[in-house]
Amino acid sequence: MASRAIAIRRIGFLTPGNYPDHDPASGLEATLKLFEAGEALGYDSAWVRQRHLEHGISSAAVFLAAASQRTRRIELGSAVIQMGYESPFRLAEDLSMADSLSGGRLNVGVSAGPPLHAELVAPLVFDGDWRSFDFSYGRVERLLANLSGEFIGDGETYVVSPGNRQRARLQPYARGLRDRVWYGGGSLKSCEWAGTAGLNLLIGSLTSGDVSDDLFEAQTMQLQAYRLALPAGRFPRVAVGRVILPTDSADTATRRKYQSYAAGRHERTLSPQGPRRTLFGRDLVGSASEIIEQLLADPVLAEANELRLELPYEFAIEEYLQIISDFAEKIAPDLGWTLSTADQRAQHSSKAHTSFG
Repeated sequence: MASRAIAIRRIGFLTPGNYPDHDPASGLEATLKLFEAGEALGYDSAWVRQRHLEHGISSAAVFLAAASQRTRRIELGSAVIQMGYESPFRLAEDLSMADSLSGGRLNVGVSAGPPLHAELVAPLVFDGDWRSFDFSYGRVERLLANLSGEFIGDGETYVVSPGNRQRARLQPYARGLRDRVWYGGGSLKSCEWAGTAGLNLLIGSLTSGDVSDDLFEAQTMQLQAYRLALPAGRFPRVAVGRVILPTDSADTATRRKYQSYAAGRHERTLSPQGPRRTLFGRDLVGSASEIIEQLLADPVLAEANELRLELPYEFAIEEYLQIISDFAEKIAPDLGWTLSTADQRAQHSSKAHTSFG
């Protein structure tokens, strides 16, 4: 595939939503403030990882519903919800409720496959032998069907409650949410399936080495397969995620921390890891000019117009704020991104930096 110039039109960031075991409220509040800061900086989207049994966001729908009340414009995303844990109907209800509260700003990232930690948590989650359950793409398709707004039963099927009689369907119906579902593509097969389903596509800083030992080459092939599989006339969004740690406004100790963090993860980028031959991208650490040079050479980024910063686990909120501020102010404009007119007006009337005192 011939490379083309990078033209980023939308930027976002992905955060794990860290919190201390003894005080989850403090970490969750800090993450809400990070979303507020991202909106003030002009970011187009802010995303949370959904993780289980960790000090992070275990329910993206609940957290994003709260974030919807602290923001007004920025899109709110989950990346990714492991469908293996979920009831496609109940999850659709929760997501539809959160989307309604947000005014239609929700983006839902999902993935298929058996749930992580299945041997440990299966007795707490499932009735029966979980090994016989269907964890395939069909579980995602059931979620999509539930979000479609179609009525349940025949034309005479009604739900009656005091003062109300209505056709049966999932409530609330969040118009347009079905088209804001993303698939976390991590292999040639999954990206091809996402294209067939007409879903938006998330590509991150790691992927399967099923077709190449080179991350850039593997992801370029995944994008090719995705686009070839798309239904005619369907043009979903594609967002590329990279770990980016700009150091321009960081103090000396913080710069050393970022460099040490990347150095500790460098060896895994040199060859495929584990039985699945997982490929890890390099963390980009340095000045804005150094990072811009590396991003402009990223052939995968050249095939998308959305870029998402993947923030590291367990960093301090002040470090997250410094990272997203430096990126929006010193890097993104050189990649083609511009503030919307509304955001330009907002920045004239308020400070982009949020206080965490």
